[in-house]
Amino acid sequence: MQTSRRTVLKAGLASTAAVAGLSGLATPSTAAATPIPRNPFTLGVASGDPWPDGFVLWTRLAIDPLAESGLGGMPARSYAVQWQVATDERFHHVVRAGVAAARPEHAHSIHVTLEGLRPGREYWYRFRVGNWVSRAGRALTAPARGTTPRELRMSFVSCSQFEHGWFTAYRRLAEDRPELVLHLGDYQYEYTKNTYVAPGGNVRDHDGPETTDLASYRQRHAQYKTDLDLQAAHAVAPWLVVWDDHEVDNNWADEIPEKPEDGFLERRAAAFQAYYENMPLRASSKPRGIDMQLYRRVKWGELATFHMLDTRQYRDDQGCGDGYKDCPEAADPKRSITGDRQEKWLIDGFRRSEARWDVLGQQVFFAQRDNTEGPLKRTSMDAWDGYVASRERITRGWLDARVRNPVVLTGDVHAHWASDLKLNYDDPTSRTVGSELVCSSITSGGNGADSASGSHPWLRWNPHLRFQNNLRGYVNTTITREAMVADFRCVRAVKTKDAEVFTRAQFTIEDRKPGLHQTADTPPAAAAALRTLAAGTDTVAWETERP
Repeated sequence: MQTSRRTVLKAGLASTAAVAGLSGLATPSTAAATPIPRNPFTLGVASGDPWPDGFVLWTRLAIDPLAESGLGGMPARSYAVQWQVATDERFHHVVRAGVAAARPEHAHSIHVTLEGLRPGREYWYRFRVGNWVSRAGRALTAPARGTTPRELRMSFVSCSQFEHGWFTAYRRLAEDRPELVLHLGDYQYEYTKNTYVAPGGNVRDHDGPETTDLASYRQRHAQYKTDLDLQAAHAVAPWLVVWDDHEVDNNWADEIPEKPEDGFLERRAAAFQAYYENMPLRASSKPRGIDMQLYRRVKWGELATFHMLDTRQYRDDQGCGDGYKDCPEAADPKRSITGDRQEKWLIDGFRRSEARWDVLGQQVFFAQRDNTEGPLKRTSMDAWDGYVASRERITRGWLDARVRNPVVLTGDVHAHWASDLKLNYDDPTSRTVGSELVCSSITSGGNGADSASGSHPWLRWNPHLRFQNNLRGYVNTTITREAMVADFRCVRAVKTKDAEVFTRAQFTIEDRKPGLHQTADTPPAAAAALRTLAAGTDTVAWETERP
C-alpha cells in the first residue's frame, strides 16, 4: 500500500483537531495576516538530548509533505511558530513559552533549546502557527547532577525501512511509555522504490528517486515522519539519535561511498543537513560543510552516562570489501572505526565517569561474530570485527578506567542479539568484561521469523554470543542501581498492521558483575498462552510456529 498525500493530510488534520481546542496559545498577528491554508504539523513533534534543566524541542512545517522540492509545499517565507511547555497534559500550568522562526532555508524546521526547567521532571510541549496547533509531546529533563534516581526506563531501536513493513513496533514502544529512547541508526533508507524488496514483497513504496541531493533527502525524511506510529514514538519521550549508513549511503565510510560516484561529498553534506533539520538535536550538531558533530555525552544523574558514538563519519574504509572475510587488514593497529579524536574523547569519558552504568549507544556489532565453524575466522568487515585494534583499545580503555558497568547498545543487523564482551574472544575461558545488547529492526527485512533460543548455529562456535532472534521489534531496559534488565520486545509480523507485541526474552546484567543472565525465554506460543491465562480463559490453545 502506497502512502498518498491525501492520506497524510487527513491523518495530520485528525491529530491536530484533537488538541486544537486547548486554550492558552494566542494567534500572532503576523501569522493571521498570511494564513496557512492547511495543517502544517503533518510531521509531528519531537524532543531530544535532555539535560537537567532542559531539552531540545523540534517540529517542521509541511502542508504537502511529499512535495518533490523537499520543502513540504510551504511558501518561501518565514513563519513565527509559538511553543509552550507545561507541567500537565492539558497545559493548565504553562512554565515556558516563546516564538521560533521556521525559515525556508531550513525546510521550515525549528529547534528550540530549553533551559531553566526543573531537573528530573516530566513536561508536555506543543506548537502553534496561525490557527493550527500541533499534537502535544511529552519530554523529561535529566536528573540533577550528583543525584542517583531510583530507575530509568530506556528503549532503543534501529533500522526502519519504510517499504518493508508497518511501523507498529514504534507504536508499541510508545505504549510502553519509556522515559528515554535511543535511535541507533538507519532511521530512513536511501533507495528508490523496490530497489530492495523484503521476502514476500513490500507493503508500501518510497516516494521519489534514490536520495542523493538535499531535496530528495528532505522529501524522504518527511515521508517517514508522516507515519503516525513513528510520530507517537517521538512524542512519548526525548530521543538520543545517531546515524548509521542508510541516512547517507549503504556502507559509506568517511569520505568514501559504497561504490565510486561523482559528487559524494556534496551528497554527504546534503544528507547531513537534512538529518539535522529533521532530528531533535542541539545546535552543537548543526552541520559545518561536509562535517557534523554527532558524538556526544548525555548524563542521567549518577545512574547512567550515555556515550553516543559516530562509527561512520571518521572510520577508515572497510578492509577487503564490506562482507564477511578473513582479512589481514582487520587487525591493522593503525585502522580505526571511530577516528583518533573520538576514541580519545570516549576513553577520557571513561576516566572521568562517576556513573553506575556507562552505556555506549552505537551502530554496528561490537563483539566478535565469526560465521564459520573451524579454524578459519570470517567476520564482518563493516562491524567492529573489521577494526579489531580499535575495539581492543576501547575495551582496554574502560578496563583501565575501572568503569563500573560497561554496556554496549547496537543496531544494524536486523535481529535481536545478546553478547558477553571479552578482551580475547579467541579464548572462551577468558573473563567477561562487559555486555552487548543488540536490537532487531523496526521493519527492515520484512517479517522475519522466530526460532528456539540457542538454535542459531553461530552460537555454537561463538560461546560469548548468548541469544539471537530474527523477529522485528525493539529493546526495553530498566536501569537501576542494582541491575540493568533488558526485555527483547517482538512483534509477530510487520506486514500486518497493528500486530501485538510480546517479550521474547529477558536478560539481566547485575551491578559490578559483567555478563548476561537470562531470566526469561518466551516463544510466541507461550506468550499467547500467557495472554489467554491472564484474560481468565480456562483452556489454553498452544500455537505451532513455522520456522
